[in-house]
Amino acid sequence: MKYSVRLTGSGGQGIILASIILAEAAGIYDGKNVVQSQVYGAAARGEISKADVIISDEEIYFPEVRMPDVLLTLTQESYNEFTKTVKDETKVIIDEFGVWSVNPMLKNFSFPITKTAVDVTSRRISANIVALGIISGLTDIVSIGAIKNVLSNRFKNNLDVNLIALEKGFELGQKEVKNG
Repeated sequence: MKYSVRLTGSGGQGIILASIILAEAAGIYDGKNVVQSQVYGAAARGEISKADVIISDEEIYFPEVRMPDVLLTLTQESYNEFTKTVKDETKVIIDEFGVWSVNPMLKNFSFPITKTAVDVTSRRISANIVALGIISGLTDIVSIGAIKNVLSNRFKNNLDVNLIALEKGFELGQKEVKNG
């Protein structure tokens, strides 16, 4: 098993942190081989932000994502930019709040990511954690338990809020699997 995941949005949405959490969860707690990389615009907030994670049971010989298996996109600008390089079977996870125009030829999975973050944590910044829960619930890329372990180590002060965001995202992803 080898998965390529691309997380995209704009600076300030926690895309890079989410990719680091995903990589740590898969590598440290799920025992996979992992490569994580990131790119963001010159202005940290507002510019396109992209982070890639490759997760594999075997050695990873090429550390670059060319065509992701999963693409998370939180903004219309990032959707427009990064859906140019997806495969037919790529799962494109979009935030209904930030993406309003989609290519119907793609496998789009639309979720209220930002709305859920605000509803359950009162903070938009938790959208990245909701998104990680969705990725875990919708795919078998990383276990929810592994992500919880990383959150427990990283967020001592805000752990409860982040666990709620993660679990709600996981429920949304699982619901899509059951209905799909």
